[in-house]
Formats: sequence, structure tokens, C-alpha cells
Amino acid sequence: MGSRSRARWAAGALGCFGLLCAVLGIVMIAAVPSIIKQQILKNVRIDPGSLSFSMWKEIPIPFYFSAYFFDIINPDEILKGEKPQVRERGPYVYREFRHKRNITFNDNDTVSYREYRNFQFQPDMSNGLESDYIVMPNILALGASVMMEDRPMSLKLIMTLIFTTFNQRAFMNRTVGEIMWGYEDPFIQLINKYFPDMFPFKGKFGLFAELNNSDSGLFTVYTGIKNFSRIHLVDKWNGISKVNYWHSDQCNMINGTSGQMWAPFMTPEYSLEFYSPEACRSMKLVYEAQGTFAGIPTYRFKAPDTLFANGTVYPPNEGFCPCLESGVQNVSTCRFNAPLFLSHPHFYNADSVLAQAVLGLDPSEKEHSLFLDIHPVTGIPMNVSVKLQLSLYIKAVKGIGQTGQIKPVVLPLLWFEERGSMEGKTLEMFYTQLVLLPRVMRYAQYVLLAVGCVLLLIPIVYHMRSQGPDSPESQPSPAAQPPPLLSPYAPLLQGPQQ
Repeated sequence: MGSRSRARWAAGALGCFGLLCAVLGIVMIAAVPSIIKQQILKNVRIDPGSLSFSMWKEIPIPFYFSAYFFDIINPDEILKGEKPQVRERGPYVYREFRHKRNITFNDNDTVSYREYRNFQFQPDMSNGLESDYIVMPNILALGASVMMEDRPMSLKLIMTLIFTTFNQRAFMNRTVGEIMWGYEDPFIQLINKYFPDMFPFKGKFGLFAELNNSDSGLFTVYTGIKNFSRIHLVDKWNGISKVNYWHSDQCNMINGTSGQMWAPFMTPEYSLEFYSPEACRSMKLVYEAQGTFAGIPTYRFKAPDTLFANGTVYPPNEGFCPCLESGVQNVSTCRFNAPLFLSHPHFYNADSVLAQAVLGLDPSEKEHSLFLDIHPVTGIPMNVSVKLQLSLYIKAVKGIGQTGQIKPVVLPLLWFEERGSMEGKTLEMFYTQLVLLPRVMRYAQYVLLAVGCVLLLIPIVYHMRSQGPDSPESQPSPAAQPPPLLSPYAPLLQGPQQ
């Protein structure tokens, strides 16, 4: 085989290979999006065979619960009618462990489970110890006083006598551990003995005593195995599809997910809805901006300005009232009728009157706003920081001497942050399986198409060059050349030159 024949054969072979690459590239462009979608759906649904099931069952992401207390500086002056002054103490940081138990798959494409939580104090991450003493309002005494405001004077006088007998004062000085996880009190024992249904707790009283080593209720959520459109959405909580704490059907609805995963393939128009048993309501976060976390693209969602707005500012929230100033939500109906309020820390994004009524507060968007960074393709959180504040409404109640001359005020008790971010082997596995491989598949389809087009040009260029005027193949052979034409002026016979 000559060199020209070998070149022609090589060009043809490259052309055939290029055609194959181009066809594969076109096929991949048509098929890869569907393949990636099916792969992601397979791995994010609640299915024992999915990649995310182990993450859903036993959350491997380290979560931390940080508590910041408002230590009261002037309790005696508050009883005389002066403005409260507080100083922030903390953070007191706890490692939060979450694990699901009693997992039961149902016939209607749902799964039921209970998620248990327990907390371990992290002294090396904290600014203080659980043995630190904090001056705080006596929630039981001041809360009960506000609840008794409209009762007959005789009952209020009896309440004053009970408070005096059991040494219940308006403010208390207790340790961080007692405030968080509970303390025993003879007053609580008396109430539970004669009024067993007044308080939901039967032992120690603490702000988070119900959370440690307990579950947040029976959740039933859609798995997405049979019907992707409802993946992760809550079907029922404790057997009900709506709560009865509030005064409108809209506010009582259980919307969204359980707050751990959302549907994949998000767009900026998407909003994050989830039901929070601690807040006794569903919440909706809105899209803020695109970003990245450890090289993974994310969407950041934040709380809208209307999340804790009162009914005057945002009429759909009228069902959460009775309301005070905008920016604090009354949660008394789901907290044994105690006058407790939920808000952003330091009354951030609330009516300025609330922060001005308490000395020592400094609301800041950077320090006190909450956000969730979600990988939009899978709906899995990458970086989370949820910050909320619990406050107590206090005031002087005529007939109850322990309340003194307290001016009406929403007094912050503490604010807390639950934060967590994907890291370590979990992050590496997530990045490889659900980010890197789909990205490689997307790039591969265009690389194959480009390579195929380039290789297809090689035989075409070779053929064009082989047909050019300077090509040896374009020159006829001597045997094929026609005889030269004779000039009319040339002699027919030419003898030898003399």
C-alpha cells in the first residue's frame, strides 16, 4: 500500500470515528439530562436503596445548638417601674445529635418516623460553663400573673399567698444547666398535684427540658418513590394534617417538609416551606442569592420581613394574634398559655419600639438573621444557621404583689442558634456522586460532539487538498498526455542542420 493510499485510509478511518463521536454526543445531549434527573431522583428519595437515605436516617452533619442568655442587670429597678437592662451571656454550645427511629413505610407512598435528639455540652466551644448563674424572670410566677390578670381579685390574692409561701419572686438566679434542662420546684409539684392538666411537664421545669432525649412528634412524610411531585412533603404530624393552635385555617395548615430536605431541581422562584413543632407552625423562607459552598453551587434562602409581622402589617398573620408590635409572634396558645413570644434575636426586623424598651439590645442583620444554603439540584442543605429568640411578656398585675410596678414590656429570655454544615467524608461523597459525576456527564456530551466535528473535517480537508492544482494526484501521467500540436509554420520535414 502506497503512502497516499495509507493517508487516504487513515483520513477515512478518522472520519468514521468522528461521525461515531458526533452521534454519541448528540445522543448524550438528548439523553443525559433525563439520565441525570433519574439518578438524582433515585438518590434523594426516602428509599433504603438511595444514597441520601443513610443521611436522612442518621444525620451525619455535626449540628450545634448555641444558647445566648440575657442576664438581667437591674431586677430591683424593674420592679420599681424602670426600664430593663440586660447583658448577653454566652454562647453556651451543645453538640446536637439527631437520629430517626420507628421508621415505618406505608402503602400510600409515605414513611412515618420519630426523630430523637440529645445534646452534649461543648465547654471548649463555649464562653462559659453550665454552672454559670444567670438572673432571669421567673417564668412561672410572672407568666401565671399575666394569665391571672382578668381573674377575680380573691384568686389573685390567693396566688400572692401561694407565691409567698413557696418563695416565688419575680426574678430568679439559676444556673445555665437548670434554665436549659430543668430544675425541681415545690411550686411546680403543688400545681401538678392539684391542677394536673395545667402544665404539660410533670417533673423538672426548663426551657428545653422537652427537647433533650426526646422526639419532636410522629412525622409522616412522602417518600417520592412513587410520586416525585410530593417528595419530602409532610402528610401528617402526630396523626393530624393541621394544628388547632391558631385562629385561621391558613395559620393552622401544616405546609412544606419537616425542615431537613426539600424537592430537587429548584429555581430562584422556589420558596422553602417547613413545619416546626417547636414554633407550632409552618414557616416559609424566600430566595435571596446564589452562592457556593466548598465548590458546590447553592441557593441562599432567608426569612421574609413578614415572618413574624403582626396582622396589621401583614393580614395573613392575623390568625396568629392576639398580637403586640410587629416582629414578635405570640406562641402562648401552644406553650401552656404562658405569655411567650417568638422573634428574631435582639428583635431584629421588628418594630423598633421593642428593642428600645430594653437596654443592652443591638439588632444586626449579620449577627441575627437566619439563612439556609441549599444545593438547588438535589434540595439538600449544605450550610444552615437558624436563629430565634424567646421572650416573656411581663407587667404589674394588680392584686399580685410579686409583680411590683413592672411596666409592660416584652423581655428577652434568650436567643439560640442551630447551625450545621456538610463536611468530611459526607461532603466528599456528596460532591462526587451528586455534583462531580453529573457535571462530567454534561461536559462529556459536548466534548464528544466537538471531537466528532473536528474528526469529520479531516477526510473532507484531505479530499479537498488532494484535488488541488498542485497535488500530484491532479497531474495527468505522461502516457495519458496528448501529442503536441505542430505549428503551421514548422517544416514538415526537417533535415540535418548544415
